[in-house]
Amino acid sequence: MSDSSPVSFYDEIGGHETFVRLVDAFYRGVAADPVLKPMYPEEDLGPAAERLTLFLEQYWGGPTTYSAQRGHPRLRMRHLPFHVNPDARDRWLLHMRAAVDELGLSPLHEATLWDYLQRAAHAMVNTFEPTPGA
Repeated sequence: MSDSSPVSFYDEIGGHETFVRLVDAFYRGVAADPVLKPMYPEEDLGPAAERLTLFLEQYWGGPTTYSAQRGHPRLRMRHLPFHVNPDARDRWLLHMRAAVDELGLSPLHEATLWDYLQRAAHAMVNTFEPTPGA
């Protein structure tokens, strides 16, 4: 008897290890970004990387650890304290694009992931004011 359960996107692209690679590559870019880095409350980006990994894994059909630890994602609410203008969004997308490219996913998986990341980034914009101090 075979298991006919649908395979999740999470499983299709390699599960936990793939999301860890994505997030690690992303935060390498963020660590050197003068606009994005100050938005992260911890000096070490490790806690932010763990939160993003858990969120993405859950979103794409992996373990539900994010919700178990942090409750509902409430992405807009969680990002409201930060100055997310179009420049910050574009920088976020720049680093995420480089990270996605490092994964070497199939064209369909890459397009599916990138479409979501673009929509999420656009949804997080909460101001059109220039970055303070820029």
